Amino acid sequence: MHRQNTIEGILNTQHYKIVYCTPALYSAGGVERVISVKANYFADVLGYDVTVIVTEGPDDTTFFPLYENVRLVNLHLDYEELWQRPFLTKVFLYLKKQYQYKRLLRSELLRLRPDFTISTLRREINFINDIDDGSIKLGELHQSLTNFRGIRSARPSLLERWFHAWWKKNLIPHLKRLGKLVVLTEKTQQEWAELNATTIPDPLTFDVDGPASLLTSKRIVAIGRYVNEKGYDLLLQAWAQVERQYPDWRLDLYGDGCRAPYEQLVETLHLDKTRCGLHGSLSDVMSVYLDSSLLVMPSRTEGFGLVLLEAMSCGLPVVAFDCENGPATIISDGVDGVLVPPFDVEAFARQMMLLMDVEDRRRQMGQNGREKARQYSIDKVGAQWQQLFEALKPL
Repeated sequence: MHRQNTIEGILNTQHYKIVYCTPALYSAGGVERVISVKANYFADVLGYDVTVIVTEGPDDTTFFPLYENVRLVNLHLDYEELWQRPFLTKVFLYLKKQYQYKRLLRSELLRLRPDFTISTLRREINFINDIDDGSIKLGELHQSLTNFRGIRSARPSLLERWFHAWWKKNLIPHLKRLGKLVVLTEKTQQEWAELNATTIPDPLTFDVDGPASLLTSKRIVAIGRYVNEKGYDLLLQAWAQVERQYPDWRLDLYGDGCRAPYEQLVETLHLDKTRCGLHGSLSDVMSVYLDSSLLVMPSRTEGFGLVLLEAMSCGLPVVAFDCENGPATIISDGVDGVLVPPFDVEAFARQMMLLMDVEDRRRQMGQNGREKARQYSIDKVGAQWQQLFEALKPL
């Protein structure tokens, strides 16, 4: 729903020109959702001039809607073609694309002349500080320190491990030159203590005062990606201990990525496929929360844990592994959710069953979660960004 500027807001707001640099907006990832929500808020509520520059995807396709007053520029560099290439070929093509990207991005920034250029710390972080367009360069980190610039390959070669170690080490000088590094949790800020960092969490992507789940549906839901860090394999192992004792409950997993290994695990664990669904990504995530009674997050690592907040805003209790960063930042254990020692599958299954058994406990945790989620409304998080912009470039 479109928000409207008030006269008071217009008078009290500096109308900055903002450019976001991020790989893509065409997929259903958490970063894509958050960038879309913030870009819309900056443009429609704060009255900023907002442009998002991407390198991937077909034309102007976005998975989550952008308002008409947010411009999208697609440079069509297609870094994603590197994913399936041999390592040495990948390095050569990457360097070629980096040269093209620097040239094209410099041209766009000199044309737009923004006040702030915000990088989500992907390929442009290696050169963005050298672009002399007059803007203050900010970094926005959506991952934990452990995961940032990690190795994608399941079995990396010695050369790959050396290259990624060098690549990660080479990152620090670039981050030190930023006007500010914005991270999602105070723990991450402590991890980057040598940098000029500040903490601003991700905002909720829908209204915290919207409808709440009735908590009567006997359904458990997980929303993430089909990748190792999200721990869907651990969740399926926990569900194997639960499903036979609760024949009227079901588990549904959603996300991007390759489902084949998880489908094979369902077969190996002899799970009931009629009550264990592996689904793709979805745009209407709220309807899934409202038709569920429990959200589970089995992640091995998290940068923040936005889905926890989304579920809590809909009145769902949550169960999560107490993994690096996000969950403990958001969940008050035993109050609005449950934190399980990493990565104790049996304990995870037990906590799921405790909440499945006691509807009153689900309802109390859900109510507490709704209150917690209010702290992360887009208005409150947007105000923190506004204060940062005004501190870095006052009137």
